[in-house]
Amino acid sequence: MANSWNFLTNHSHVLLALNRDPDLRQRDIAQLVGITEGAVQRILHDLEQDGYISRAKVGRRNHYTVNGDLPLRHPLEAHHKVADLLTSLDV
Repeated sequence: MANSWNFLTNHSHVLLALNRDPDLRQRDIAQLVGITEGAVQRILHDLEQDGYISRAKVGRRNHYTVNGDLPLRHPLEAHHKVADLLTSLDV
């Protein structure tokens, strides 16, 4: 592919992946999104810190819950909620 840019950020890709499967391991998320496990850890930290996801330990694994009620962060999209994005892309 000559151009390697995307319309969505890695943060949104991680949210989409967790919305589809809340029990994904960080390794699996990295593979799906096409980023390193370290990048996944940083993104998960960002999303959890700002309330976009919550994490619960289930045995030795994590279970993630996406908070769809929060607004998207950019001023151009702030009138939309995370759930709007997830619903429109998860058809």
